[in-house]
Amino acid sequence: MDQKKAGVLLSYGQTVLSTVISLVYTPVMLRLLGQSEYGLYTLVNGFISNLALMSFGLGSAYVRFFARAEVAEGEDGVAKINGMFMTIFMVIGVLSLMVGGVLVANVHNIFAAKLTAQEIETARVLMALLVVNIAVSFPCSVFTSYITARERFFFQRVVSMIRTVLNPIVMLPLLLAGFGSVSLVVVTLVLSAVTDILSALYCFRKLSMHLTFGHFDMGLLREMFGFSFFIFLNMIIDQVNWTVDTTLLGILSGTAATAVYGVGSQVHRYYMTLSTSISGVFVPQINRIVAHGEGDDALTKLFTRVGRIQFMLLMLVFTGFVFVGEPFIEAWGGGEYEGAYPIALLLMGPVSVPLIQNIGIEIQRAKNKHQFRSKAYFVMALFNVAISIPLCMRWGGLGCALGTGVSMIVCNGFVMNWYYHRHIGLDMVYFWRSILRIVPAMIPALLAGAAAVRMHAFAGYGGVVLFALPYTAVFCACLYMLGMDESERGLVRSVLTRLTGKRGAR
Repeated sequence: MDQKKAGVLLSYGQTVLSTVISLVYTPVMLRLLGQSEYGLYTLVNGFISNLALMSFGLGSAYVRFFARAEVAEGEDGVAKINGMFMTIFMVIGVLSLMVGGVLVANVHNIFAAKLTAQEIETARVLMALLVVNIAVSFPCSVFTSYITARERFFFQRVVSMIRTVLNPIVMLPLLLAGFGSVSLVVVTLVLSAVTDILSALYCFRKLSMHLTFGHFDMGLLREMFGFSFFIFLNMIIDQVNWTVDTTLLGILSGTAATAVYGVGSQVHRYYMTLSTSISGVFVPQINRIVAHGEGDDALTKLFTRVGRIQFMLLMLVFTGFVFVGEPFIEAWGGGEYEGAYPIALLLMGPVSVPLIQNIGIEIQRAKNKHQFRSKAYFVMALFNVAISIPLCMRWGGLGCALGTGVSMIVCNGFVMNWYYHRHIGLDMVYFWRSILRIVPAMIPALLAGAAAVRMHAFAGYGGVVLFALPYTAVFCACLYMLGMDESERGLVRSVLTRLTGKRGAR
C-alpha cells in the first residue's frame, strides 16, 4: 500500500480513535478536575491559543513553495526554502515568547475580575507553559511540513496515533494523584516535545533534509506574505465565525443555553474531523499537478474522486446520527442536553457541502486564487451575525444554529461552488452529477434504518451500538453494490485483502 492510501486510512483510523478516546476520557477528566478548574484550563487555553495566529498563515504556504522550488531548482531550491521558513518561524517563535511573557506578567490584570487569587496563580503557571509550547511549535512546524511535502504520511499518522493513545494514559494517573489542570499542560508540552524531536530526526536521518540559511530572496519573501495574508485573514474570520453563536447565547440567553449549544457544537466538530483529517494527504499532489501544469481536468478528477469517498463516509455518519443521535446525546451528556440534538443536525447538514469539497481549498491555494474565499467568508460572518441575533432572541441556541446553517448554505453551497466552476476551473456540474449518483444507493439503507427506529426504541450507549452495527453493514453493502464505481470497489477490496492478509500472517 502506498503512502497516500496508508495516510488516508490512518487518518480515518486516528479520527475514530481520538473520537472514541475523547468520548470515554472527557467525562472522567471533567469529574476529576471539577467544573471550576476545567473552566480555568479552558479559559487560559483558549486565550493563549490566539498566539497561533502569529504564524500569519505561512504554515499553509510551505508545500506550495516547496513544490515550486523542487520543479525550478531541485534540492538546492528546497534547501533554501527550508532555511527561509525555519528562519521566519524562529523569529515568530521568539516574538510569541515576548508577547506571551507580557501576558503572563499581566495575568492578574487580565483575569482579576473573574478569578480568585489562587486561580490567578494557577492561570499564570498554565499560561507560561502554554506560551512555551506554542513558541517551540513554530520552528518545529517546518519539519512537519517537510514530511507532508515528501508524502511520508505513514510516519506522521502513526506518531499522531501513538500520541493520541499516550495522552490519556499518562494524564489519568496524574489527575488521580491530584495534580490538576497543570498536569494537562505539562503532559501536552512533553508529548509535543517528543513528537517534534522524532519529526526532526526523521527529516534529517531518513529524508536527508537540508537547510540553507542566508539566501533570502526578498521578492519571494514578499510573495510568501502576500500569499499567506488571505490565509491569515481566513483564520481570523473562522475564529470569529465559529464563536459568534456562543457569544450571542452568553449575552442573550445565559449559560444553560450556551452549554446545550456547546454539546451540539462538539458533535459537529467530531463530524468535521472525519473529512478535514485527510485533506492534508492530497496537498503535495495538488501542488505538484499545478506546478507541472497538468491541467484542470486532472484537478477535477481528483476533486471528485476524493469528494465521493468523503460523501459516502459523511452520509453514513450523518444519517446514522439522524436516527439515533438523540439517545446518544442523552447518554453522553445527560437528559438536560436533549436540545443539543436539533442544534447538531442544523450544523452538520449544511457543513457537509464544504466538507466533501475541502481539498478545493488546497486547489485554490496552489493556484494562488484563495483570496476570494477569505472575502466571501468575511461577508458570510457578517451575514451570520446579522441573522443570528434575531433568531437567537426568538429561539435561543436553535436559532443560532439555524443562522449559522443558512449562512453556510449560501456561502459554501452556492457562492463557492460558482467560484470553483467559473474561476478555479473545476467542472462542478461533473462533480455534482457524480455525487448525486451515490444517493439512490443509500435509499434501501435509509428505509431499513427508519423501519428499525419505528419498531424499536433505542436508548443509551447499548441502544446506539445495537442500531449502528447492522445499519453500518447494510449501508456499506448498499454503497458497494449500487453506489461505488469499479475503482472504488477495487480500493475496498485492496484494503480488505491487506487486512485479511495481515491476519493470516499472524
